[in-house]
Amino acid sequence: MTTSATPPLLSLSGVHTHIGAYHILHGVDLVVPRGQLTMLLGRNGAGKTTTLRTIMGLWQASQGSIVFDGQPINGRTTPDIAASGIAYVPESMGIFGDLTVKENMLLAARGARRIDDIDAKRLDWIFSLFPAMKKFWLHPAGKLSGGQKQMLAVSRAIVEPRKLLLIDEPSKGLAPAIIANMIAAFRELKQTDTTILLVEQNFNFARQLGDTVAVMDDGRVVHHGSMAELAEDEAMQTRLLGLSLTAHQ
Repeated sequence: MTTSATPPLLSLSGVHTHIGAYHILHGVDLVVPRGQLTMLLGRNGAGKTTTLRTIMGLWQASQGSIVFDGQPINGRTTPDIAASGIAYVPESMGIFGDLTVKENMLLAARGARRIDDIDAKRLDWIFSLFPAMKKFWLHPAGKLSGGQKQMLAVSRAIVEPRKLLLIDEPSKGLAPAIIANMIAAFRELKQTDTTILLVEQNFNFARQLGDTVAVMDDGRVVHHGSMAELAEDEAMQTRLLGLSLTAHQ
């Protein structure tokens, strides 16, 4: 776990993002502690997805700094940022529907030309997290269920060791049993050296997994602290999010 003496893996300071004529992020200050799972919460339209996309360089910050593992990354290209050790799972999942699960995994493994180049132990570990990936290994990804597609999207992100995972609403639209599988998988991921920044609207999901939490509103981070503290304080939940976590258990 991160201590006060350990610098955060990722920090955003005064980050502004414009998309065309729209000013979306208004000076985001965000700290993602190394080795923890940070939840990024907020009402719809608060700027959460824009924050993830700005970190990845898909949209460029117009002002402010983004520092990852001690190095500034704003202004760098998305492939360069990915190569530094960040994987991004967008809300759309970003899988290739016409390709098989196997082919999707191979494409995500940048250092592999063929499937045998992927660490077999790591693949077995992924199969233990998401058994459906092994079952549907040779099936077209487009024919998977919504939950299985989300499993594939996360599997692609972790097919090689990454320092940081950015994941946008992994439980959206999933059945309770699949959400339970996701929670178990993320709990196991938390035991590795992987740091996770996760956007989520399912507050029970957030409560079970988050170590720290940042809450956004109107393009700014308006609260940062312990997830456990937020989960226990209904008044704070209502003030920051407009609802109570306990109502979503």
